[in-house]
This record gives sequence, structure tokens and C-alpha cells, in this order.
Amino acid sequence: MATNYAKEYSRELAQVFPYQLYFGALYNTPNDNRYKWVNAKTIEIPVISTTGRKDANRDTIAAAAKRHSNEWETKTLTNERYWDTLVHPMDIIQTNMVLSIANITRVYNEEQKFPEMDAYCISKIYSDWTALSKTATELALTVENILTQFDSMMEKMDNKRVPTMGRILYVTPHIKTLLKNAKEIVRNISVDKGTASTIQRTVSRIDEVDIQEVPEELMKTAYDFTEGWKAGVSAKQIQMCLIHPLAVITPVSYESACLDEPCAKTQNKYYYYEESFEDVFILNNKADAIDFVIEA
Repeated sequence: MATNYAKEYSRELAQVFPYQLYFGALYNTPNDNRYKWVNAKTIEIPVISTTGRKDANRDTIAAAAKRHSNEWETKTLTNERYWDTLVHPMDIIQTNMVLSIANITRVYNEEQKFPEMDAYCISKIYSDWTALSKTATELALTVENILTQFDSMMEKMDNKRVPTMGRILYVTPHIKTLLKNAKEIVRNISVDKGTASTIQRTVSRIDEVDIQEVPEELMKTAYDFTEGWKAGVSAKQIQMCLIHPLAVITPVSYESACLDEPCAKTQNKYYYYEESFEDVFILNNKADAIDFVIEA
């Protein structure tokens, strides 16, 4: 009698709390299709400046001159990543299809690739931003001061003419809790007669700014990407990041995924391989559309 190695459980893996791209809005910025590729790893962003207007004179002709200039801001991609795995056909059969390529790659995407992309996105934005001599606010946020700090960040962007519509405030769950309980927050509480009382305490917007909650582990200033992702030795906790997506560019130069059938070269195993060449940059002249508050 043949031995049955298959386990009696569902083919669908019960993976709890699958990850999503928390910074998906930044990975879908319109800038990604706006600028010129010089080669497979370099993008050039035009930066045009002009002089201002002067008083006109009806009696004379002003000297004609060139009153504009054009420079190029170069961005070179460096983030090239890959992942591969072997899968034996008998492992697929003996696990009742649980270890299928589809299931393996789904778990890899949800628990490794997507959170790594999020970690890279926020830490690279922070690195580029501080490299331009920008400094994050270091503050212990409380229910008493959190809205004051938010107003300060908004005021700075208003003074730099950053569009109000489209700004996003990324916060950790702890900061989201502080916002819910902030003393200045005004809530509308509706209690229907004859039904169980329901109080909605969700805070999803402040003024015209969308609030996105991000797990603390994906809101660090630095990460180690040697294999996968983990917080870097010098990492600090990012508490809030106020940003307009038009301040960043997230280009993808190359991405590929391949699956080889079992053969002699793979010793009768499936071989899955994927690779991508991508990066995250901020636009230097839009750095004022980004602001951070980190742990004190």
C-alpha cells in the first residue's frame, strides 16, 4: 500500500494579515511616465527657471535677452533585486497543491516583496530628503501637541505653495490613536433610536489631507536589505510623514518573472526566478512637499 504523504488541509493557505503596498499612492505617482530615460538606468528631469516681470515702457524698447535657463536633474537607478526558488513536483503533490508555485509566490509577495518595497520607499525618501539638508522634527507626540505639530507641517507647505489637494499623512498606529483622541478633534456622533448605539471614531482625513496608517516596522529611517529587509542599526522610528506624491518618482526600468519546467539542469525541479530594476527618488525642487516627524 502506497504511503499517502498529503495532509488534510485546505489548498488555500490561511496566511493571516497579508501585506499590501502601504505606500501604493507613491508607487503610482504621475511622475513615473513624465520624464525622459537617457538609458536603462538613468532618468533626466528638466528643471526650467525664468526671471520675473518688469514695468513696461511705451516710449522705449527694452534690451532683448535670454531670461530663462534649463538644467537637468539626473536620477540613476541602483536598486536591482531578485528572488528565486526550486520546487520539487512531489512536494506539490504531497502537500495537496499547497506548495504550488502560485501559492509560494503569493506568500512571497505579501510577506516579503511588498513590505520590502514599502520599507525601501519610505527610507529612500527620507535619505534623499535629508541629503538636501532637510531636517526632521524630533518630538514626543501626545494628544496635546499632535494637531499643533500637524498644523505646523501644513503651514510650512502652504508657505512653499505646495498644493493642498493630494497631500497624504502617513502615520504609525500609535500616532493614529493619538489623532483619534486629540483634544482639538471634533467628532460627529450619531445614535439611532431603537438600534444599538454605534460611535464612529475613525479619523481618515484632517482638513483636506488623507491619513494612511502604516505599521511601525515599515516606518523606519533606515533598513538593511542584505537579504529581505530589516531595520538598520541606525534606524529611528518615523512617526509622521506628510508628503505630496508629485514630490517623488518611482521608476521601474526592468522587471521579469520566469518559470522553468523540471529538467535535467534543475534536477527535475521547477525553477522560479524573478528580477526587477527599480528605485525611488524625490524631485529636488519639490523637497518642500515632504516633511517628517521622528521619535525624540
